[in-house]
Amino acid sequence: MAGSVVIVESPAKAKTINKYLGQDYTVLASFGHVRDLPPKDGSVRPDEDFEMDWELGDRSKRHVDEIARAVKGATRVFLATDPDREGEAIAWHVQELLKEKRLAGREIRRITFNEITKSAVLEAISKPRDVDQELVQAYLARRALDYLVGFTLSPVLWRKLPGSKSAGRVQSVALRLICEREAEIEAFRPQEYWTIEAEFKTHDGATFTARLTQLDGKRLEKFSLTNKEQAEAALARIRPMLFKVGRVERREVKRNPSAPFTTSTLQQEASRKLGFGAVKTMRTAQKLYEGVDIGGETVGLITYMRTDGVSLSQEAIDGSRRLIDQTWGAAYVPEKPRIYKTAAKNAQEAHEAIRPTDLFRRPDQMSRYLDKDELRLYELIWKRTMASQMASAVLDQVTVDIMSKGAEAVFRATGSIIRFDGFLKVYQEDKDDDGEEEENRRLPPMKDGDDLTRGNLKSDQHFTQPPPRYTEASLVKKMEELGIGRPSTYASTLQVLQERNYVRLEKRRFEPEDRGRLVTTFLESFFNRYVQYDFTAALEEKLDDISGGRVYWKDVLRDFWQHFRGAIDGTKDLTITQVLDALDEALGPHFFPARVGADGQPIDVRTCPTCGSGRLSLKLGKTGAFIGCSNYPECRYTRPLAVAGEEGEADADRELGPDPETGLTVVMKRGPYGVYVQLGTESSKEVKPKRVSLPRGMNPQDVDLEKALALLSLPRSVGMHPSTGIEIQAGIGRYGPYLKHGDAYKNVPADDDVLTIGLNRAVILLGDNLAKKAVAGRELGNHPKDGKPISIGSGRFGPYVKHNKLFASIPKAMSPDELTLEQAVELLAAKAAKDGAKKGAAPADADATAEEKPKKAPAKKATTAKAATTKTATAKAAAPKRASAAKGDAAAAPKKPAAPRKTAAKATKVSEPF
Repeated sequence: MAGSVVIVESPAKAKTINKYLGQDYTVLASFGHVRDLPPKDGSVRPDEDFEMDWELGDRSKRHVDEIARAVKGATRVFLATDPDREGEAIAWHVQELLKEKRLAGREIRRITFNEITKSAVLEAISKPRDVDQELVQAYLARRALDYLVGFTLSPVLWRKLPGSKSAGRVQSVALRLICEREAEIEAFRPQEYWTIEAEFKTHDGATFTARLTQLDGKRLEKFSLTNKEQAEAALARIRPMLFKVGRVERREVKRNPSAPFTTSTLQQEASRKLGFGAVKTMRTAQKLYEGVDIGGETVGLITYMRTDGVSLSQEAIDGSRRLIDQTWGAAYVPEKPRIYKTAAKNAQEAHEAIRPTDLFRRPDQMSRYLDKDELRLYELIWKRTMASQMASAVLDQVTVDIMSKGAEAVFRATGSIIRFDGFLKVYQEDKDDDGEEEENRRLPPMKDGDDLTRGNLKSDQHFTQPPPRYTEASLVKKMEELGIGRPSTYASTLQVLQERNYVRLEKRRFEPEDRGRLVTTFLESFFNRYVQYDFTAALEEKLDDISGGRVYWKDVLRDFWQHFRGAIDGTKDLTITQVLDALDEALGPHFFPARVGADGQPIDVRTCPTCGSGRLSLKLGKTGAFIGCSNYPECRYTRPLAVAGEEGEADADRELGPDPETGLTVVMKRGPYGVYVQLGTESSKEVKPKRVSLPRGMNPQDVDLEKALALLSLPRSVGMHPSTGIEIQAGIGRYGPYLKHGDAYKNVPADDDVLTIGLNRAVILLGDNLAKKAVAGRELGNHPKDGKPISIGSGRFGPYVKHNKLFASIPKAMSPDELTLEQAVELLAAKAAKDGAKKGAAPADADATAEEKPKKAPAKKATTAKAATTKTATAKAAAPKRASAAKGDAAAAPKKPAAPRKTAAKATKVSEPF
């Protein structure tokens, strides 16, 4: 079979497979997607029955040309891209490009393999097939939907909600999940409740604790005891009672192992156990899949990592059972192999779960070939796969009811004992938020009727907790449960939400930024249908129907576009006032949470702190939303979007007291760029009162009149520099606290206080190099030609001498401290001669002053220069731009508006593949 070409996605994969197939095969990489929809309007045209243009990526042309050259001399072509929908799409794109280059006469076949091993690759070569047109249709529909949503909805956001970045079919729904959870947390009001616990001792002296469950014949629910008084009354009632064992109940419980990893469960467990983000997990898994060098041979260590299948091949099941028997014994091998079925909604990948390609490659044997992260992830996959085929764990659960002699009070203790560890010997799945109260403790032996001695009796105060914020793991799990997104889109969806600054990760949990909440509220108010969970999941089901051949892809697009276009058209007459009213009503409780004053009376948090009569509300500017006063322009109070009360800024707008020297009132205010202190009030636009911003890290709550006056007195003198005798000053500028020494400036580190920094510390911070810059500004004398001064300066390129408008650099060989007037005149003359030569006409006198220099030649017509500039700009605009190859809808929407442009890359209409 000489002259066969195999095309894969990555060069690492190509290198490995080339070793397996030998010299009769040429293995080349496409380097991912080779073409995509151009990121501009018109790439998908619904009015032309959803015709689509494709653009070759900037870096793809070289790889495609290399593939084309190889195919010219080949008899067969194998498209061996990844075994998922994206891989099928890449294979189709390569096939279409080869047709365009008139190379379709060769036999072009599709092959797939779930693992990069020699046996798997050779088996795939022996069983080629055609490109699956139904999978290609599903890809085309998904890509068109993502494009239409992104490029149609995002411009609406830009016009109606300045500062927004983009919207996407899946990303906007994921963002809604995060924002809704945050709203639940904000609306949550903790409830107080109390529990009663007692310590008991058996005849043998063993102690254990139990919780009160019944009192005076009434079962205690969670909120039966809601305050300290009720708890104390219960304690007083129980103290004189004597207790015995009322009933001991034992039951056997079996726990079964979890299924092998899918993409989502791998991301979840890697987040919980390893602290990996979704992107890092997939990047590391890709390396394990593509292979490592083991003894001179490159071997793929795991199967394909984008899957929602949970089945294992018969070979893997048989191998795991043999290894379990060899390692832990026959007792750990279940009687029958475990067969798993996918429970995830809309599961559609047909291949196996993620598993090691050879289970006999134990993690400890792989440590010499893998880096730390790769080894940890490989070990996680290996253990999960082994555990999935191991015997169940057997536990004895014990429940003991302790009763008072008269049965007035009943306490309960629970515990469990692992009788047989089974799969727990290897692996136990973690939980994101363990709300269970299982007590995995061993209780002492007891039997019904045993007398017990009561020890310490106590009450504990509790408060209900709000629902936890999503982790990457729990968010992926929720999206999978709702049927939103697919294995290939989870990581990119979470990444784009962070890149757009819609959410942030704090302590490994997602918190929505105010920008993200504004976008979500806007979409819920005016495009509610398209951020509904059921609608998004139903659309995913339709895409699955396309891949299954049950529905035609353009019918799905027509149905979607008809309603979506109507929703877009419905916003044409939408005014900014209507948008603001909707946002202000929905997000008012977030930005203006209710507050109570010291007297217990509610505070109107919407009252403007500056004018006292205006009402604060959301406003929109060119750069986005902010909070402003309704009395604008008479009152110009504004503040950035921030929840009143966060980080001490709730008390930022207040009077601090009078200045003893001037009698003017010192106030603290919050402006668009943060909190500042001000001396007096603004009497007119021409006369501005003195203001100083609070340094970063200074809490507004800690600022009193004394500290405010110290800030207003800046810059202050720190002392004279011991080497130069020049004064060092400390102050606050637009870039924060600084030290000034002559013309030299130095930022004050965050650990130092600009109000208290001393001379010794200032000298250390300035350093010798800054001290040397103090010579800048020194005059050397007057120029002998015109009698005007020559001075020394210091710029971004080093020290220089200056005379009128002429500047000359001081060579490194010369010391600015020792430079003489004569040397400066020579440097200036040389610079003047050099400048004259550049302009094509040397000055009559190299030492000529600005007044003596010849006049410049008349400039050419401005239109010529302007035309040249325009031509250059046009050429730049015409440069091809690589379309994003990101999977999912992360790249569907443009990041910001762009002027229409032509592209030099070839755009082709998609041909009907069926």
